Parts: sequence; structure tokens; C-alpha cells
Amino acid sequence: MDHSQIIYGDNLESLQQMPAESANLIYVDPPFNTGKTQTKTRLKTTRDHEGDRTGFQGLRYRTEKGATTSFSDTFSDYITFLEPRLLAAHKVLAANGTLYFHIDYREVHYCKLLLDQIFGRACFLNEIIWAYDYGGRTKKKWAAKHDNILVYGKDPNNYVFNIDSIDRIPYMTPNLVGPEKAARGKLPTDVWWQTIVPPGGKETTGYATQKPLAILRRIIKASSNPGDTVLDFFAGSGTTGIAAHELKRRFILIDNNELALQTMAARFAGIDAIEFEQFDPNPYQ
Repeated sequence: MDHSQIIYGDNLESLQQMPAESANLIYVDPPFNTGKTQTKTRLKTTRDHEGDRTGFQGLRYRTEKGATTSFSDTFSDYITFLEPRLLAAHKVLAANGTLYFHIDYREVHYCKLLLDQIFGRACFLNEIIWAYDYGGRTKKKWAAKHDNILVYGKDPNNYVFNIDSIDRIPYMTPNLVGPEKAARGKLPTDVWWQTIVPPGGKETTGYATQKPLAILRRIIKASSNPGDTVLDFFAGSGTTGIAAHELKRRFILIDNNELALQTMAARFAGIDAIEFEQFDPNPYQ
């Protein structure tokens, strides 16, 4: 199988059927176990002087509601749910491969202990903090405005990290580093400032947990090479696949949510090079 693939089905069953060491990079963004139903409604805005919304420079817009996506984000035993999937992912990951595990502050501590057991503590490379500044703020405590991304190399002495492929970012105080360094920019650290996918923006699909392309592009550039296979077994809206395709990587996306598959089908519809195998329950037999 030399083409990219989208699998509709249970990710544990699919992972168990995949060949060992067949994925060079794994990124997963599992449900965060918030105890809530995650819901997002896509909005379309059109310029209309009699519209219901006021935008930039006082211009009026008419808002139309589109499709709503939702899922229950509650597990009675979250770690028991994750453990067999991460064990299977470890088998599937290439000998020099890297896992990026995206979670939030509620579960990150428990998930790190689990990943330490599966990969070994020496294989832990980073905890990336993705910081953003969007949405409401509680008045009862410090507002939570970040996600956590745990990074593990299968072999701590042999993994891909393409430092020259990573897009540089501006210095916060360019006057302190001189014009040459300021023009070149600096390498990102383990704290990434990046806005979420804005509702109604060009990138949005309306999917409840969609992640920004900029985050996935940075991960894929750094931790894989052109022609490699990128795996995401909580694929959601398919952002991992879009970024992988742009960067000339093969991808495998797995999800058992019909709305996720519909969203991915729409996103990949205009890309002729990708075969959308939506309902193939045994793709490796």
C-alpha cells in the first residue's frame, strides 16, 4: 500500500492489524476527558448592511448557521481506554520514529506516567506547551489557555529532528540581538504561541476539536522526512492528513466518528492524489 488512506472504524482494531514499525511519525489528539459534550456549529458570514452582526470597522454581516458537530468527551477510566491503543501505537512506530501526544491539563500528568511505562522515561523528549489567547475567561481561577503535547522518541538516541526545516519565528526583542539575527529569526522553543482555528475563518471546517494547520506543519517538518508515513488514529477533521499531504508525506488517518469522516471527505475531495477509502474495515489484509 503506497497511497494515503483514511480508515473508518475502531482505531484499536486498525492499529493491531498494521505492520510493526510502519509509521515514521505518530500524532494523536485523543478526547480530553473533559466530562462534557463537545459541540461546534459552523457559521457563515456575508456582507449585508441589514445583517445581524457588526464586524471590523462597523461593517454589518448576515450570519447563517451551518452543520453542528458534537461528541461525548467522558470516559469512566480514561487511562484504561488509552493504554491498549498506545501499546499498539508503540509497536507500529518505526525504530527511529516519534510520537506526539496532544492532551490538556486535566489528564496530562496521568498520561505521562502511562507513556513513561510504555516507552521508557529515557524516551521522553519534550512537553510542548501550545499557548493561545482566545475565548472566555473564568473569574474563579487562572484561565486555562494552553494544551500540552508530550513528545517521545522510540529510541532516545536515534530519532528524526530536522532543525533546519523548522520555520523560524520573530524575536520578541529584536533590538537586543542585532539586525542579522533579527532578520533570520529564532528557532521555536517548547512553548508555541499559536491562535486556535477561528470560527468562521478560512481554515475552519466546523469540526468541534479542529487543530490549526500551523501546529501540524511544524511537527511534521521537524519529525519526519518527505515520503515518510504519518499516522493519526484520532483523526477528527483530518488536519494531520492535510499538513502531511502538503509536505509530501504519506498519511494514515483513523476515526470511527461518522461526522469526522464526512468532514475529512469534504476536505480531501479536491485533492486528486489521495484515495479516500472511507469504509474499508480490513485495509491490511
